Amino acid sequence: MKTVLFKQYGGPDVLETAEVERPAAQHGEVVLKITAIGVNYADTARREGAYVVPTPLPFTPGAEVTGVVEEVGEGVQEFAAGDRVVTLIESGGYAEYVAADANSLIPLPEGLDDETAVALPLQGLTAYHLLTTMGRIEKGETVLVHAAAGGVGSLAVQLAKYFGAGKVIATASTEEKLALALELGADHLVNYTNLNWRESVMEATNGKGVDIALEMAGGDIFHETIKCMRSFGRVVIYGVASGKPAEMYPAGLMNRNLSVIGFFLPQIMKKPDLVEKSLQELLALVNKSKLKLTVGGVYNLEEAAKVHELMQGRKTQGKLILKP
Repeated sequence: MKTVLFKQYGGPDVLETAEVERPAAQHGEVVLKITAIGVNYADTARREGAYVVPTPLPFTPGAEVTGVVEEVGEGVQEFAAGDRVVTLIESGGYAEYVAADANSLIPLPEGLDDETAVALPLQGLTAYHLLTTMGRIEKGETVLVHAAAGGVGSLAVQLAKYFGAGKVIATASTEEKLALALELGADHLVNYTNLNWRESVMEATNGKGVDIALEMAGGDIFHETIKCMRSFGRVVIYGVASGKPAEMYPAGLMNRNLSVIGFFLPQIMKKPDLVEKSLQELLALVNKSKLKLTVGGVYNLEEAAKVHELMQGRKTQGKLILKP
């Protein structure tokens, strides 16, 4: 089968297409013929050797796929050949086929296409649990969503409103991206390329600050975000897209009873009951057209390097998808 992998860490150019042996289904597994692959910042971090956990070489990225069950291993009774499913896997998604734990599969609702479905699990679960499990959102609170036109951000804007946020403040780097955030339900728009973006956030809250901030840039964005928080505010960290880790003085959180909370989706995935409930809720929202999934582009598998470059160059909005 065809796959995309890298044998050394580096820029998008280290990604290469290769022919490898198709996997076989072991006990409790199925083999999927992949129909769509979600591209995520975790993939680029893996490629750079900068992921939260070590990345062995050679490595095939890709944690989010939809596909059709091609082969069923021993002990699997819930699925059969021909079933359409979506799943999250540890790695190996940039390929034509993948072996996956049958317990991780979620059947696709009838009428939901592959591209839409693959845009949901990783970033949908991330947005959902950033706000609920980690952010502990309460009705009427003000939420600051950075990179609000991105895969996670565009869903977080909508889910914050769904969970009862009184005000959602969206940041992005261009007017086009801000327009998308507005369309998705944001109440206030802030271009964070402006040096005074923090003042704009404070003006939108009448000087009170925000209750929850979803932060994935790091560096100066993190420090300015801390200054935007009101008492008992929660900053939930889920990435360092700028590549610039932030230094923090913990005692500086004391005077406003602030919380800085880390989020890593694989830890959520270790709680199947939590995942199943939230993903079912997300799928139901999509089916009822109460959650809009923004697909930023669909590319051939061989274009993975191009897609990584576009994503890291912040030249896209919404979910980027590869097709074998």
